[in-house]
Amino acid sequence: MREKENLTKLGSSGTVYPTTYDPGMLESFSNKHPGNDYFVKFNCPEFTSLCPITGQPDFATVYISYVPDQKLVESKSLKLYLFSFRQYGDFHEDVVNVIMKDLIRLLEPKYIEVWGKFLPRGGISIDPYCNYGKPGTKWEDVAWQRLSQHDLFPERVDNR
Repeated sequence: MREKENLTKLGSSGTVYPTTYDPGMLESFSNKHPGNDYFVKFNCPEFTSLCPITGQPDFATVYISYVPDQKLVESKSLKLYLFSFRQYGDFHEDVVNVIMKDLIRLLEPKYIEVWGKFLPRGGISIDPYCNYGKPGTKWEDVAWQRLSQHDLFPERVDNR
């Protein structure tokens, strides 16, 4: 099955970890249930990128939730892709948008959202959120509703 879907990362014993940002690490496979609307959620509690000004590491939990259409992202390739940000310098807001846009190009999902909860540096934390709904579908409306109501009732922050 792995060969049929052209998945090269899954099951590979010779995993090579990227040293630079690499959206080419991402792989997808066919959704066996494209007629069903359902969420797939990934939590990456050990995400790291670099401040583009100081070069210091920024640590975050990145949440990726999407409603697939024809394709799903293969989780090991996603892990390696997210790992590729460890030497990538960009602002928090840019990082979450880059992740979302790379996944949109790969998957063409019905809906996707990416939320980065970055640990504080200099006494302030930044939690950028972005989303997308496929134009001309009900998911375009869902994206607007979720964005317009995002964080109206923020969670209690007691872990930072």
